[in-house]
Parts: sequence; C-alpha cells; structure tokens
Amino acid sequence: MFINCRGNLIDLSEPKVMGIINITPDSFFEGSRKQTDTEILSSAEKMLKEGASFLDLGAYSSRPGAQDISEEDELDRLIPKLKLLVQHFPEAVFSVDTFRSRVAREAVVHGAAIINDISAGNLDSEMLKTVASLQVPYIMMHMKGTPQTMKDLNQYEDLTADILFYFSEKISAARKAGINDLIIDPGFGFAKNIAQNFELLSKLELFDNLELPILAGLSRKSLIWKTLKSTPENALNGTSVLNTIALQKGATILRVHDVKEAMECIKLTAQLNNYV
Repeated sequence: MFINCRGNLIDLSEPKVMGIINITPDSFFEGSRKQTDTEILSSAEKMLKEGASFLDLGAYSSRPGAQDISEEDELDRLIPKLKLLVQHFPEAVFSVDTFRSRVAREAVVHGAAIINDISAGNLDSEMLKTVASLQVPYIMMHMKGTPQTMKDLNQYEDLTADILFYFSEKISAARKAGINDLIIDPGFGFAKNIAQNFELLSKLELFDNLELPILAGLSRKSLIWKTLKSTPENALNGTSVLNTIALQKGATILRVHDVKEAMECIKLTAQLNNYV
C-alpha cells in the first residue's frame, strides 16, 4: 500500500508516524503550541530525527469549543511557517490540517504534500474537487458539526456502523471527484464522548473492511487524561498504551505529539507480531 506525496512513494505496509506541529495559540496540549520560527524549526528537526515520516501543520485549532478564525488569519499563520519548514527541510513530507479548500490549495503551492481534513469535505463543498485537482493524498476524518458544536452531537444509532457508513459515502464521493490516495481517520475525540472513543478503539479492526490506510489520532486526548484523572501534560504513558492497541487493531499512521515514543510502540508491536 503506497501513497504518492509529490512524486515520493511512501510505503504504508509498515506503520508510520505523523508528528504534530501546532502553530496555534490555543491547541489543547500547551506543549504542542509552536509560535516562533526557532520553536517550529527545532520541533520539526527533533521529530524528523526521531523517525517521523510526516509532519502535520495546523493553523486552526480544532479542539472542542475552539475559537473560529477567518480564512485569512489561518493563511497568515500557516503559509510563512510552511515556507520556512520547506526551506529548511526540503526532503520532509508536510501535511496541512485544514478544512478549507483555499488554504489547501495555497498550502500545496507552497510545499505541502498531504491535506488532512477534519470534516472530510463537509465544511467546504469545494474541498474534494480541489484535492483532486492538486493530486495529493487526502486524510478524511469523521466528525459531526464543527469544532464549536461537535461536543453536543455525539448521538448515534450504532456508533461503529454509523461511522463505517459515513466513510463508505465519503470514499465514494472522493473517488468520483478523482482523488487517488485516501486515508481514513475515525476521529477520536470528535463528536464522541469518552465511552464512545473507547468503543471505537475496541472495534478499530472493522475499518480494515474499507481497504484504506487508517490514521489514529489519540495523542494526549481527553479520553486518556480524563479517564486517568490527569492532564494532557501527563498523558504520554496513556497515549503509548492506546497507540499500541491501535496498532494491534490495524492502525497505519499514528498522529502524535511525541514521535520517539510512538516509534517505540511501532517497533515493539512489530516484534510481537513476529510471534503471532
């Protein structure tokens, strides 16, 4: 299973790590917020040295209840930092976390290789057509509503069946638009309460039926630290536990704040699989 990132074929037959770089002032994990050029370059260098295959840049905070910002503000935050990173790390593969088609287009023009859309096109009717025209891999996440409203939209007839049906429709629409490389993200923490997040993780292997790479974004999220009565800052150990479970259930990409520890999860899980 390969994805084409600006002519670079990346093999996803073995799990990969996507490092998170938030260029936002209000992301839920304070340690992930990078504002200055020095902080951003240092974080990127560290993640790449530790084994990240992708770096995911976000200029719009999608945490529950996050403040909405304009398209112009998102671009003003994103593009200068993306250009800086591409200049310093020309061989790196950059993903951009956005639900806006104009931001996606500008990001790819300036060096991004993947678009990571929390709404799978629901928040911008031009997104699928735009990604198809750009011919870049597209990460489609499951979410209901917006970051501002999703917390109250966690009602499902059958959680896993509903999300699988959602993806079947989204995959069909993406293929019809002409997108070649698709990755699905079940959306841990998005329009799902803690119990639903654990239910979703427990059934993650069912998403293999979609025959696409699966991205798991569990890193330091509230399902971990609220369950442990802790904080995002103290949720690294819990993240490693759930990342390991996600790998055992078929996750292809781990999207994380802590690359070294995620790489260790992959290496140890691969070693275990030699004896299964």
